[in-house]
Amino acid sequence: MELTMYDTLLQLPLFQGLCKNDFTDILGKVKLHFSKNKAMEKIINQGSPCNGLVFLLNGEIISETKDRDDLYTWCEYFNEPYVLEPYSLFGMNTNYISSYSAMTDVNIVSIEKKFILSELNKYDIFRLNYLNIISNRSQILQDRLLNNKTNSIEEKVINFFLYHAEKSTGKKLLKIKMEDFATLLNDTRLSVSKVLNELQEMGLLVLRRKEIEIPEISLLATYKSKI
Repeated sequence: MELTMYDTLLQLPLFQGLCKNDFTDILGKVKLHFSKNKAMEKIINQGSPCNGLVFLLNGEIISETKDRDDLYTWCEYFNEPYVLEPYSLFGMNTNYISSYSAMTDVNIVSIEKKFILSELNKYDIFRLNYLNIISNRSQILQDRLLNNKTNSIEEKVINFFLYHAEKSTGKKLLKIKMEDFATLLNDTRLSVSKVLNELQEMGLLVLRRKEIEIPEISLLATYKSKI
């Protein structure tokens, strides 16, 4: 394996901090499955079993999450290096929460669950990285629940976007009908539409038919902090 591939793998969140000697030892015991996907190809379906860890080595992917009532689809874009839903590997529900597709040509590597338990779990740094990822996500979700106080329809609209974001930066897309969005926010279609148009005038989002695009969600978060 070339040095550049070592460097790429060592940049992945779960492997950061491992020395190359340890990583070489891991590669001798753990079977890595490499695959390539062309742009627009489906990688993982929402609801399919999570039987291992899947890593994006290069390129860009999109996640699509449909709500249970199929009223909307929340989309996010991710670049390498990225690990897909490490929190779905264990627990009561071990199915993927979202679907994932390639936006560009991508390279993927996956590791089966049995190798994670039998080999990777022996390394302190890997365990620490895994625990940090899971704990950080849990703390973020808990903070959102505790701070879910809104005094206006504007805050309701912005919070809906911010609370659905897995990543606090980058482009997001919400596919939804305006009347369904108003129902979810427990407000009128007119009020929701007014807020969305005002946010569009500020350049914080783009409205299209049955779609709301947030070009950079961190800007929306910055705006909310000033309200």
